[in-house]
Amino acid sequence: MLKRRQRALLLVVLRKLLTCAICAIALVALFSVHGHVFPSSKLPGASEPLKFPSVRQHEIKYQRVGAEQSWKQELVPPHFSKPPVSPHKLWKPPPNRDFFPCIDPSPNHTAPAESQGYLLVHTNGGLNQMRAGICDMVAVARIINATLVIPELDKRSFWQDSSNFSDVFDEDHFINTLANDVKIIKKLPEELATATKGTRQFKSWSGLEYYLNEIAGMWEDYEVIRAAKSDSRLANNHLPPDIQKLRCRACYQALHFAPHIEAMGKLLVERMRSHGPYIALHLRYEKDMLAFSGCTHGLSPAEADELRIIRENTEYWKVKEINSTEQRHKGYCPLTPKEVGILLTALGYPSNTPIYIAAGEIYGGDSHMADLQSRFPMLMSKEKLASVEELEPFLSHASQMAALDYIVSVESDVFIPSYSGNMARAVEGHRRFLGHRKTISPDRKAFVRLVDKIEQGILREGRKFSNRIIELHRRRLASDI
Repeated sequence: MLKRRQRALLLVVLRKLLTCAICAIALVALFSVHGHVFPSSKLPGASEPLKFPSVRQHEIKYQRVGAEQSWKQELVPPHFSKPPVSPHKLWKPPPNRDFFPCIDPSPNHTAPAESQGYLLVHTNGGLNQMRAGICDMVAVARIINATLVIPELDKRSFWQDSSNFSDVFDEDHFINTLANDVKIIKKLPEELATATKGTRQFKSWSGLEYYLNEIAGMWEDYEVIRAAKSDSRLANNHLPPDIQKLRCRACYQALHFAPHIEAMGKLLVERMRSHGPYIALHLRYEKDMLAFSGCTHGLSPAEADELRIIRENTEYWKVKEINSTEQRHKGYCPLTPKEVGILLTALGYPSNTPIYIAAGEIYGGDSHMADLQSRFPMLMSKEKLASVEELEPFLSHASQMAALDYIVSVESDVFIPSYSGNMARAVEGHRRFLGHRKTISPDRKAFVRLVDKIEQGILREGRKFSNRIIELHRRRLASDI
């Protein structure tokens, strides 16, 4: 009987000991899990703690739901002490893949033939649209044996810039550089000032035969032909190699900015370089772009209405009714400043990265820049890098201000456009010509769908999200992430 009681007592003691052990293990596991919530915790194997963003970015709220209490995190992913990709790769230029500039004339190239007459050119659009048009008209002048009169810049566009050719470009350099290709003069001879001009809006994307047959045929009736527009008037393909090379010479060798613009641009580059390697971000989040494209994601109803009115009142913008949501899902909208911040974080760029904002006035100002600014405080612009006195000669001339952004963008360590417009394509092409400098062109269509999932709570920012973004952009043109 005594032995039975001893055995029963022993079993009770063992059960209590086992219960205590299980409770102790559970408590240790519980504390180890919650330990990672606090900033003082370290990632396994990491030498530094996880760097959380400011309280404004990474807010932890305590909520009571009925009788239950729960933690809710509003996550903006931290910049990890170890980026998703190595710092070297973030700045490393892509391989040239054995491509190199092919710009020199062929052995068969000849001096310009006898001029049949004069070609007047009225350019249209913003700076880079005009640049491309000028290069096309140099090639057209060669094709139709014309003397090219220095083109007239657009003074009637959205920007209302009164600049002349010599205010934006180095006129003498342009004429001298192309002397062996096309005869160029500064003004139409006085005796022809009142002559009847054959004004024509050249057909878009026209090839060699169009200019040789239809346009050159106008010399029989006119001494002066006037091109009413210059943008996209020459085909990109199926042209003789020497004509294509001439376009390149005009763009990259002849069409330099005026000396005062070049000097100011170089000064801005030097001041950016003083902060280390930098990104030039062409943030096309300006009023004209948003009004034209009909993109209103993230804007207030009043802002969206203002842009709609601008679009309706701009006569030469043909499309008036635009579905903003459809535009964005098709990848036709520029990324918002907030979306750019998410992209740069996901690609692995640290929060202290110097970023030059190559743009005009951002629509909505600080209210729309707050998210990007909170992630990347070192946001620079020409207005921040230069004094009012230094910028004063440029302030009332949109084309000259855009030229400064162009110079700083071409010289940047990494160029990222938020939209694939004229500026983005021009800078990307120039950077390739100068040695395949790193350019990352966002896949807007795929990227915004992932951003939408974050906003819907389906995805969270972090390492997995970052890996998806890196893989998405790994093979984007001119990038090597």
